[in-house]
Amino acid sequence: MPEPGSRKYDTRSARLREEAERSGVSDQDANAVADETLRQAPEWQSRGPKTERGRGPKGERPENG
Repeated sequence: MPEPGSRKYDTRSARLREEAERSGVSDQDANAVADETLRQAPEWQSRGPKTERGRGPKGERPENG
């Protein structure tokens, strides 16, 4: 599952942006349309931090997570 910032995610975003431009969306709005499409798709969403350190300082971590 690709995450935001990965090569696969960026490639998919670029393809969605091109599709939006071809369907009549302006250049400025095409990027927003592509980002929103990827945010809504569960297979393209971030899965969260991979390590304990990625969750932040121990005293500031949420209780359940």
